[in-house]
Amino acid sequence: MDLSTLDLIGHGDLIRRREATALELLDAAIARIESERRLNAVICDLFDRARERARGALGDGPLAGAPFLLKDLGEPVAGAPERMGSVALRDHVSADSSEVVARYERAGLLIAGKTNTPEWGNHCTTEPVLFGPTINPRAPDLSPGGSSGGSAAAVAAGVVPAASGSDATGSIRVPASACGVIGLK
Repeated sequence: MDLSTLDLIGHGDLIRRREATALELLDAAIARIESERRLNAVICDLFDRARERARGALGDGPLAGAPFLLKDLGEPVAGAPERMGSVALRDHVSADSSEVVARYERAGLLIAGKTNTPEWGNHCTTEPVLFGPTINPRAPDLSPGGSSGGSAAAVAAGVVPAASGSDATGSIRVPASACGVIGLK
């Protein structure tokens, strides 16, 4: 079975039917993250944290055990870097997790890392000075858009079934369109 083609519900179904464990799905996603580093979509690995969670109780909801990525903008994770694409925050580590991160985790999602975003989310391309540009997996000569470009590129490449984004002026809609995936605002 090609896990890169399953959505979040499909990953959760595999776990509920005991056809895979959360750790197996997470390790497969980590392998895909590693194999797609050229995209520069994932800029912060949270592999150990996610593996620890995968070994524990995740609940029995429809998303429990599915691998997931967070946009590195406005979704802090306690003890993890939050840089928001900015050189000014290159050494910043969040003290607390946001409520949305807590909700993702209560739903059983396994947060494997954080995705690239333009500085402060202020551009329609994902090309921060801090991390460099994210490559669009479906059209490498074109931008994946921004500011959720790292998330859209990761999903388009089949790295994870879903990733978070945020959108004030097209930051989900533009990357989803540019990368050929569905974005929910």
